[in-house]
Amino acid sequence: MKLDLDNLKHNERDYTKIWVHPYSGISLTNSKIPEPKTETRKRILNGLLDIYESWKNQLELLNEPYYLKIWLFEPRFSKSQVVCAIGNSIDFYQRIFNIPENVEEFKNNFGGITKNRIDSFNWECRLDEDFLFSSDIENPEDYKSEKEYLEDKKWFNNRLKKKHNTKTLKDGTETYAFEIGKVWIGEK
Repeated sequence: MKLDLDNLKHNERDYTKIWVHPYSGISLTNSKIPEPKTETRKRILNGLLDIYESWKNQLELLNEPYYLKIWLFEPRFSKSQVVCAIGNSIDFYQRIFNIPENVEEFKNNFGGITKNRIDSFNWECRLDEDFLFSSDIENPEDYKSEKEYLEDKKWFNNRLKKKHNTKTLKDGTETYAFEIGKVWIGEK
């Protein structure tokens, strides 16, 4: 709830994610952890809303421009977070997500008090994407063995067979964006 203003001033950004087991953990068995549902989802969302409101009060005291948003990921709700930035980092966060071709309106599926709190926010639809880079597969001599290199290259090439968008960066690196879902960007 308390924003670390010294850290924010030094790094120009801060965030808080969902730190509730099992949603914040790493699966050692490679099993898929289901996303939070109904009451758990509502409780987590209320926590994010509380953090947003607390941070907003603290940021107002800085008397300088700031970026403060809630990012609600759909369907990867467990990735949701509150994000803030000041200074040069504001522009970075305003451009971090791509805009979908078909922009949807936010549908509030939360009931009770949560519904009223959610409705007090303005929501924008963006794309939740995973990225690969052409530089992710390095030279064969950079691997421990040729077998490891070939396995990585096969995985990479199979991933590129799935629907994605490609962009070339200034340095010539190609980026491959795979749409996972949506991110609802909310602010008051």
